[in-house]
Amino acid sequence: MQSIKTYQEDFLAFLEQFVVFGEPKNLYDPIKYILTLKGKRLRPVLTLMTCEVFDVSYKKALHAALAIEVFHNFSLVHDDIMDNAPLRRGKKTVHEKWDVNTGILSGDTMLILAYQLFEHYDGTMAQQLSKLFSKTALQVCEGQQHDVDYETIDTVSIPEYLNMINYKTAVLLGAAMQMGAIVAETSEENQIASYNFGCYLGLAFQLQDDYLDAFGNIETFGKQVGGDIIGNKKTYLYIKALEFSSGEDKNRLQHLFNTSPKNSDEKIQIVKRIFEDSGAAKATQNEILNYTNKAFMVLETMSISKEKKALLKTFGETLMKRNV
Repeated sequence: MQSIKTYQEDFLAFLEQFVVFGEPKNLYDPIKYILTLKGKRLRPVLTLMTCEVFDVSYKKALHAALAIEVFHNFSLVHDDIMDNAPLRRGKKTVHEKWDVNTGILSGDTMLILAYQLFEHYDGTMAQQLSKLFSKTALQVCEGQQHDVDYETIDTVSIPEYLNMINYKTAVLLGAAMQMGAIVAETSEENQIASYNFGCYLGLAFQLQDDYLDAFGNIETFGKQVGGDIIGNKKTYLYIKALEFSSGEDKNRLQHLFNTSPKNSDEKIQIVKRIFEDSGAAKATQNEILNYTNKAFMVLETMSISKEKKALLKTFGETLMKRNV
């Protein structure tokens, strides 16, 4: 097994070869821009790690890892347009740097490029990878639509919210790991366990992302802090705050999430105070730990050595301690 740094460095070197594009520049320059912005590269690293966990060189999984990363960034470009987000990884979003039409078309191109990467595998393996990828891509779109729908309805339950983030975020981490397992040609049981480990880790990751959106530092988080609050997104924090609050705080929270006040900073500060005072912030942190532990329970079912299980567990623990 390699170090996380090695996986990241080798993937970035592989990515740099991929992002040499031609004409028209206004189609390909935004793709190069988003793909080369500093990021965690979590999904491709998971693909490479999983392949090597099952005793196959991670280099065999580089094309699959790149497909996951290209698709992930495609979804970010379109999500940023839908959310009217100004920042991504601390830099201007594609639609802000260029325009909305360019963001849509460049994003569409990235989806096609992601599929092309599976052509580097033989027939059966390419078919398995493409089938999983198509299923996952559809689920991500379904999750995104739920996310949009939830902005305009009064009540979202915890199960509805968890299902939404499972589709929007977690399944892509699960697929990233299963793709590594497919390339390694390991057993179906190991493939399913890899997928489930990634999904549970993905749920914890998204809940952590929600928490950091409210309580993170813009210098390290890389996105607009409070963006979910400004966008009236009914996150786990919001749903739990409604559940735990009563009287003035509950009414004020509902009112703030049905309006777009001129002073967004004031709205963010009031909502964050309610999140903390109600216990919603603590409940969210507890749920992050809950899904992290579920991932670790699945890890124990994999047919791999204790050393490799420990490596994956350390990776998961590090991920949940992030501030970006």
